Formats: sequence, C-alpha cells, structure tokens
Amino acid sequence: MANIDHATDSAYSPEMDGPTHEATYRGFVSFVEIATGVVICWVLSLAVGGVREAWITAIVGVVLGGIAGAIGALSPGIRWRAPAAVAVLLALLLAFY
Repeated sequence: MANIDHATDSAYSPEMDGPTHEATYRGFVSFVEIATGVVICWVLSLAVGGVREAWITAIVGVVLGGIAGAIGALSPGIRWRAPAAVAVLLALLLAFY
C-alpha cells in the first residue's frame, strides 16, 4: 500500500531543496514545450514533402525546425515561439505550395 502519511505537495521537508525542485520542473516543462514545437515542425515538413512532392523544402523545414528549437532553448524569452513560427510557415507552405 502507498504511504499517505506525508506532507502535502506545497510543504517540503528540510532535507529537500524546494527551489531546486521547482526550477527543475520549470526547465522540464520548457523543454517539453520546445520539443513539441520541433516535432510539429518535422511532421509538417514530412507532410510538405509527401503531399506536395517538395522534398528539398521538407529538408529545409526539418533543419529550420531544429535550429528554431535550439534558439528557443537558448533564449528564455522566446522558448516555444521560435518553433511555432516555423510551424506556421510550414503550414502555409502545405496549404498554398
């Protein structure tokens, strides 16, 4: 059985480092947001290549998605917005190419 006689989530015991836990959680959530944006870019790139037969454009989209993810990871102010911009561009290419 699970032990239910412990402190609530908002109370950390003295041997736990609360601020470090919170910083790690925020970093993980930020990573997941950026990675999701990059994967969306890759899927849209594959769709552009498969549907529109534009494989060079698809390769450029994959590269741009990866670069945008790196920029988002290194710039805390941008984060998920960089891959989102590339995803919008790829969606427009898919719709109007």
